[in-house]
Amino acid sequence: MWAIARTELKKVVQDKGLWFWTFILPVIFIVAFVAIFSGDENTSYKEVVTQIIPGYTIMFAFFIMISMVIAFVKDRDSGMVARTASTPLPIHHYFFGKWIPYMIIVLVQVAVLFGFGVAVYQLPLGDPFSLVLLSLALAFIATGWGMAMAVLVKTENMGIALTQVLALGGAMLGGLWMPVELMPEMVQNISKALPQYWALQGFKDVILSGAGVTDVWLNLLILMVAGAAGGVLALVSYPRFLRQSRN
Repeated sequence: MWAIARTELKKVVQDKGLWFWTFILPVIFIVAFVAIFSGDENTSYKEVVTQIIPGYTIMFAFFIMISMVIAFVKDRDSGMVARTASTPLPIHHYFFGKWIPYMIIVLVQVAVLFGFGVAVYQLPLGDPFSLVLLSLALAFIATGWGMAMAVLVKTENMGIALTQVLALGGAMLGGLWMPVELMPEMVQNISKALPQYWALQGFKDVILSGAGVTDVWLNLLILMVAGAAGGVLALVSYPRFLRQSRN
């Protein structure tokens, strides 16, 4: 398992496209939108910063699914999956070996973007332990869903398209682009069914209200359950994925 994780992490680090989606583009979005909305007289600077930085951090965390889809499809089409299945390595070791590096990437992404917010915009962080748990839960659901999608899609293009739907659609309806309170009531109700909403509200509660773990436990539970559902779906769908692999 750890040998697979180290190999996958090396490949991920060498992917220049991943660096763009994970770090460069989110910083560009954060800088642009803070500049645009910080001039609004009806909204305080602190509210703008605490909406935009966590919001775009969450949105871009879900783009890790693109890299996961590409990695799994390449392994399937090259016959790597079939060769791995012929070894004594248990299925769950293969999955965790592939999963762990992407969890690490998302956690680094969250740390970098929040660190950028602190250094440039004086973003308050609140309770560090709560932030760490929320970051772990965010990485878990983004990569859990990524695992499920990587096993289910037939082509890279299909995975990229679905990732954009989930990431951008979830961002729009989950309140990552604008506060949920400003949306129509029907959209607000839809938002509460999306993990992006619960992730953002958890971060905002910790940052703005000084909330602790006992205050965001429901946010953490929803994110972890949704992430676990993605992981279970990936494991259940693995036999079908294996049958599609080249020998």
